[in-house]
Amino acid sequence: MFQKILIANRGEIACRIIRTARRMGIATVAVYSDADAGALHVTMADEAVHIGASPVGESYLRGDRIVEAAIGTGAEAIHPGYGFLSENPDFVDRVTAAGLVFIGPSAASIRAMGLKDAAKRLMEKAGVPVVPGYHGEAQEIVVLASKAREIGYPVLIKARAGGGGKGMRRVDDPDRFADELAAARREAKAAFGDDQVLVEKYVEKPRHIEIQIFGDNHGGAVHLFERDCSAQRRHQKVIEEAPAPAMTPEMRKAMTDAAVKAAKAIGYSGAGTIEFIVDASQGLRPDRFWFMEMNTRLQVEHPVTEMVTGLDLVEWQLRVAAGEKLPKSQKEIALSGHAFEARIYAEDASKGFLPAIGTLYHLRFPDRAEGGTVRIETGVREDDAISPYYDPMIAKLVVHAADREAALGALADALDHTRIAGSVTNTSFLAALARDPDFAAGNIDTGLIGRKQDELTRTRPPDAAAKALAALAVASADGRRGKSADPWSSLTGYAHFHPMSRRASLQYGEETVDARVTARGGGRFEVEVGGAAFAFAADAVSNRAALWPGHVTVFDGVSSYSFSAPDPLAREADAGAGAASLRAPMPGLVKIVRAATGDAVKKGQPLLVLEAMKMEHTIAAPHDGIVAEIASEGAQVTDGTVLVRFREDERV
Repeated sequence: MFQKILIANRGEIACRIIRTARRMGIATVAVYSDADAGALHVTMADEAVHIGASPVGESYLRGDRIVEAAIGTGAEAIHPGYGFLSENPDFVDRVTAAGLVFIGPSAASIRAMGLKDAAKRLMEKAGVPVVPGYHGEAQEIVVLASKAREIGYPVLIKARAGGGGKGMRRVDDPDRFADELAAARREAKAAFGDDQVLVEKYVEKPRHIEIQIFGDNHGGAVHLFERDCSAQRRHQKVIEEAPAPAMTPEMRKAMTDAAVKAAKAIGYSGAGTIEFIVDASQGLRPDRFWFMEMNTRLQVEHPVTEMVTGLDLVEWQLRVAAGEKLPKSQKEIALSGHAFEARIYAEDASKGFLPAIGTLYHLRFPDRAEGGTVRIETGVREDDAISPYYDPMIAKLVVHAADREAALGALADALDHTRIAGSVTNTSFLAALARDPDFAAGNIDTGLIGRKQDELTRTRPPDAAAKALAALAVASADGRRGKSADPWSSLTGYAHFHPMSRRASLQYGEETVDARVTARGGGRFEVEVGGAAFAFAADAVSNRAALWPGHVTVFDGVSSYSFSAPDPLAREADAGAGAASLRAPMPGLVKIVRAATGDAVKKGQPLLVLEAMKMEHTIAAPHDGIVAEIASEGAQVTDGTVLVRFREDERV
């Protein structure tokens, strides 16, 4: 077994690998960029090496620097995690040429399965069912459009490289094919450096079911059952589970047999996942699933497989890479119970899942849930920042219980008790999805979230009690911008003729909330807001609210509400600016500009495309108007930068 390994990754997966390595007595080396100098994975590792600036192209994608770091620290092997260089065969070649071990499959296996078009041709030869589509080399638009017509609309344009939903577009109308193809190519080029695509038939009621496989260097290959990843938004997984709902023994055997056949066809070694698209319009049938792609690495959602099998997949990776045989035979691997994983992101679900940034001033995860066990996979701590350079995942919340119903209840309960302040998150959306009747019944397909997006992302405004608690927290802060405060010490004191009171003013969206907070003695407070009075105990703020610079977040069951304590001078200076300008919702690159100064535009008209976190986001006009000024293509903007100014004296 290895004595020391280097982890060529960051965040939660780096932390995850370090924990298993430590348990096995293996020393670890972390690598980090400028942005990650104080990151959790850096502090957890035995050693850490700086490899470059914050952008991934200058750090985590610099295979030369990573190999140099491994050699310089005496590491024997490199674990790539997922993403970054994990499926880059040239990096594998570089690692092995340096006399190091790559903890993953061979470069040949990655090349065989790394491009979706070539992989599908290979699977067809191996007898694995493949979804109907065009997987050829020709990339001229006339060829692709012609193939789309032959396949029949709707079709799916997919980048042949990479994954994560990037470079993927559904097209329902032939007239939209050229625009969607161009967008898919731009996104694929930005994310993977490869703009070639394939075109496939879009399955109307698709389920995404994948099989975890493992191979070794002695000819062994097994499966570790399936995961259902059908709950997706923008083609990216949101909640994964194992086993798949309504899975029959016949369907499971057909899918696992096909997955193992695929692994053996390329002599696969290490952890891998065979992803299938399933037509669920008539239930799960053994003749209605098709190979989509193979991920030649550890998956983000691997913890659900670990929970239902009791196995440590990272340990298996290390043992196989060290030359050992698979730790268990197929007959020794069994399913137990049901598990869910929910991906908690810094994103605004109500705004089309727009990625967000911010500092995690308050971060609390539950250590248990009703009816099940809880596991948290994270690479951040309280006071860490979500930066624009990397994926905005905060944590993976994983639960396990005896059956699906119990596990789903545990998931909802755990999400209810997850409390994060400092950045907008998707926890309320995840809880709504966990409680959705169709999801609860297992009636899932990849379009479920899209069909119910408005319902699942709808937020109710804070009630008077939540506003009162926010006012109490603001009053208790006594003008300080600390993270905690004691209402009793800050509000109470001697008053001979009347109780101690303080006024508090805060803002929620466009609404100004004015309140009076009174200390009643005995550790209790009264807050008057909107003509109603509410009583609170002294510990209400610490239990149900979080103060952070200039703000307070109130937690009300599954919902959370962030209020600001506005500066009156700043508010006056900014009055009226919102209607006359359009600001960047996040840091990013202005990729395309579709309007010019002097143009008359209509509400909803696309004005520019902002590229952020490797995804393209269309910025549309918020109202009819005339453009007075617009950002230039290629401009790098920060959160809140004015992208478009409108002439205030003229409206179309």
